[in-house]
Amino acid sequence: METKLARIAEVAKAKPKERFTSLAHLMNKQMLRDSHLKLPADKATGVDKVTKAAYGVQLEENLDDLIARMKRNAYKPQASRRTYIPKDEKSKRPLGIPSYEDKIVQHGINQILQAIYEQDFMECSFGFRPGRSQHDAIRALDQIIMKEPIRYVVDADIRGFFNHMDHEWMMKFLEHRIADPNLLRLIKKFLKAGVQEDGEFKPTDEGAPQGGLISPILSNIYLHYALDLWFETTVKRECVGRAEMVRYADDFVCCFEQEWDAKRFYEALVMRLKKFGLEIAEEKTKIIRFGRQSEVACKEVGLKKPETFRLPRVYALLGQRQE
Repeated sequence: METKLARIAEVAKAKPKERFTSLAHLMNKQMLRDSHLKLPADKATGVDKVTKAAYGVQLEENLDDLIARMKRNAYKPQASRRTYIPKDEKSKRPLGIPSYEDKIVQHGINQILQAIYEQDFMECSFGFRPGRSQHDAIRALDQIIMKEPIRYVVDADIRGFFNHMDHEWMMKFLEHRIADPNLLRLIKKFLKAGVQEDGEFKPTDEGAPQGGLISPILSNIYLHYALDLWFETTVKRECVGRAEMVRYADDFVCCFEQEWDAKRFYEALVMRLKKFGLEIAEEKTKIIRFGRQSEVACKEVGLKKPETFRLPRVYALLGQRQE
């Protein structure tokens, strides 16, 4: 299976416009068994309360039944179990915990999507990618600010990104690289599976629940097309001075040499995200003076020192690791 995935990655890298027509067959018993073995045993359970140990008691029979349902298009993901974790001192972040069998299927899909899209993702993207950590994102941002002629930073925040990803756009983005209707149908089923909170089912007409194994890569694919490519091919080309971006999942910081470029980008960003069903959290988004010459520039306009900014998700994850 690793050889097949490696071959897909080779083709995806060599042929950036290739659309893969036959992928669902990779979701065979071998891949699903491997996914079961790789999944951690101590994670929270979904709505059915099934654990890895319980599923593994009759693993072969369970996998045979799962594959049979997938082949006749009878497999239907269960709703994710809604729970909440602290986001900051005042708010909580909603998570959607899939059932264990759904985790197995999502793990397999994730491997296929990674094989393809890791060849497409850009250098500015760091979140939830193999071999790219929070430290790498901070290091890249430090290099840009310290070595490039950066004077302004757009510290941007997307309001409720995971809750508002547009499903139609998500499927259109996937179709750029995937032409297998069976795999596309399976991914759409997960997007539409809904969530269950306090025993009540709630449909998911938009978004992808955080906590699902495919949500991180789907978010990266969404922002690859909605943000990264646009910044690289359009924004940077139209800027007078230097422009760079660092993105970690849905958190991103854009650095500019010229104030005019930063202001034009901010205005264009609002319209760009709106096109894809997203919006800027204006109260958390700002343009600040920052860079090697920022202290002098701030004093010239009566400011004592430059404002600060941060990649919230990066620092949150680093804090969790330190704890």
